Amino acid sequence: MRLGLVGPLPPPNGGMAMQTLQLARLLEQEGVEVDLVQTNTPYKSKVISKMKGLRAMFRLLPYLLEIWRLAGRVDVIHLMANSGWSWQLFAAPVIWLGSLRKTPVIVNYRGGEAREYLATSGRWVKPSMTRASRLVVPSGFLRQVFDEVGLQSAVIPNIIDLEMFHPAPHPPSDAVFTLVITRNLEPIYGLDTAIRAVALARKELPRIKLKIAGSGPQGTELKRLVASLGLEDEVHFLGRLDRVEIVELYHGANAMLNPTRVDNMPNSVLEALACGLPVISTNVGGVPYIVKDGQTALLVNPDNEQEMAQAILKLCNNAALRRQLSDSGRVEVAQYTWAEVWPQWRSVYSRTAVGA
Repeated sequence: MRLGLVGPLPPPNGGMAMQTLQLARLLEQEGVEVDLVQTNTPYKSKVISKMKGLRAMFRLLPYLLEIWRLAGRVDVIHLMANSGWSWQLFAAPVIWLGSLRKTPVIVNYRGGEAREYLATSGRWVKPSMTRASRLVVPSGFLRQVFDEVGLQSAVIPNIIDLEMFHPAPHPPSDAVFTLVITRNLEPIYGLDTAIRAVALARKELPRIKLKIAGSGPQGTELKRLVASLGLEDEVHFLGRLDRVEIVELYHGANAMLNPTRVDNMPNSVLEALACGLPVISTNVGGVPYIVKDGQTALLVNPDNEQEMAQAILKLCNNAALRRQLSDSGRVEVAQYTWAEVWPQWRSVYSRTAVGA
């Protein structure tokens, strides 16, 4: 089989980009001939990259030509898709061009904002989606979202590399209770809530640190918040880290915070669990579909720094709970290994190629 794979690639090291890169590598190891088309190719000119209105056109026209050619030389197209303008510009055209060339397209839809996007733009999404051969989502949460608008989907989860993400050889010290966040510095990820939670927890836990790995437009605002709360010694912004550095960060931490306001199936949470790190997360979107409160993570309501602070103190003061969450989390992520996920994709590819 010759498979066309369409999606973003790092940088940045976002969830969908890393899944695209990882999937291409693993499929090729299985003997699948992968023809990859990148949706976020770098702009050739720095001038063009700064022209927000025109830069999409400079990327879009060559992209459409490449998709047309791709559809003529592969058996099946696996399309990594997301909400918003990304859907209209880079996903929907793949479905229509594939249809014109009679090449089946599997839409692998991602993104925690799918419900909101479909509520406002469903009339534009559904005509394209109905032309796709299959809709595959990574979580039960997104399957429910698409059920609500009358679109059937199958669930195939994200892939976690357990050779890369594994427990630390030695448990980290809890002399300073160290928390980590590995999300971009954007409003939807709720980092301001986490910072305020640390300020509250510090009143009872003076030896606390928060390390934030990520970059984004909210950086200056968040640093001002840290300064206003007097947390310059406790909160550290590390910038964007690569995968090896992320693993090292997890290995040196006592717990991971995921304070997001919107989410689907966060790779960062799964990677932290694979590293044996207890997780405190908001109970939004698809998060409750992948972890259970008190069993594999601690869940709190979004935008609630008091609840998050209490969860931090609960973890810090209960070593047995930390061990329990660490052990159960590692068991939970076993279902996301390639050995478990590959047979599911192989079946979908085979059935799609023959029109079953």
